Amino acid sequence: MRKPKICRLVLATCFGSFVLVIFYFQSNSNPAAEQGNLWNGWQGKAGRSPLQTLYDSDQGCEENHSRNQNLLFHAFELSAAQVTHQSRRDLLERTCQTYTRKRRVLTPDDLKHLIVDDRHGLLYCYVPKVACTNWKRVLMVLTGDGKYRDPLKIPANEAHVPSNLRTLSEYSTSEINHRLRNYLKFAFVREPFERLVSAYRNKFTRKYNTAFHKRYGTKIVKRHRPDPSDEALEHGDDVSFEEFVYYLVDPHTQREEPFNEHWERVHSLCHPCIIHYDVVGKYETLDEDARYILQLAGVSDRVHFPSSSKSTRTTDDMTAQFFHKINPFYQKKLYNLYKMDFLLFNYSLPTYLNFR
Repeated sequence: MRKPKICRLVLATCFGSFVLVIFYFQSNSNPAAEQGNLWNGWQGKAGRSPLQTLYDSDQGCEENHSRNQNLLFHAFELSAAQVTHQSRRDLLERTCQTYTRKRRVLTPDDLKHLIVDDRHGLLYCYVPKVACTNWKRVLMVLTGDGKYRDPLKIPANEAHVPSNLRTLSEYSTSEINHRLRNYLKFAFVREPFERLVSAYRNKFTRKYNTAFHKRYGTKIVKRHRPDPSDEALEHGDDVSFEEFVYYLVDPHTQREEPFNEHWERVHSLCHPCIIHYDVVGKYETLDEDARYILQLAGVSDRVHFPSSSKSTRTTDDMTAQFFHKINPFYQKKLYNLYKMDFLLFNYSLPTYLNFR
């Protein structure tokens, strides 16, 4: 008897996607021209948008159940994925209601991580160190008018060229609100400390990342290393994880400038308590969640999400090793810094932390 309840929850959440978000910036475009240019018909199956596909499949489960309570539902109409993502949306909403006292107005800077696919009606908030390179590759295929066919043939550096994909910050107020109401909005998240260690390994232990060494490494060495050598001050290429943690929890760091996107909190990049996300994918279930989104977009038969190499992934055991030398006092400060990401996306307090 629980199936109708689940369906009603899914249906209610879909209607929540149509809440209008108001922004404080000027519109310079012609709304009539926007309508004429945008809607040449959705490219997905049966001419439906991904959001409409999500709504239709959820509505279908109510209708089927009313006809026969013992009916076996089609996997796409009431799949395990739908139930999983409904549960994630419910938790996200409850946590936002609990911890968010006041909703602020978003600015164009807040929308720079939301990539737009007008052809298929998708809004993707990219989070560095959560398979965002491959998602950008996939979106380049989907929006490239045949220029790209295989995501893996797109070089990683090309996927990060800003001009290759449009972000929501580039649109007018009316265009932004239209997309927020009508496009399927999705983001991918990851266990916060695994993501943090992955960012550290990539940006501070790889010799080729000299720009990060110069930009951040030299500053970290200067502020958080007693009696640093001249070479370390000049190159900043030997920052320890402990020093990186000191830098993150230092109040002066964020007063001086925002965190770099590679270690910025997901809730600060994607604003999930202001923008309603229809699908929240997880790095831990990357393949299944990516396939679900491509199915909703009606493109799963022509583009496949690239599988990540498990050998290069940062694991829980590896993360525990990095935290082993961190003083419990700083472990707690770091947890408090990333606490909202743990709560919003249902990640438990790591067992390897010593302040438990």
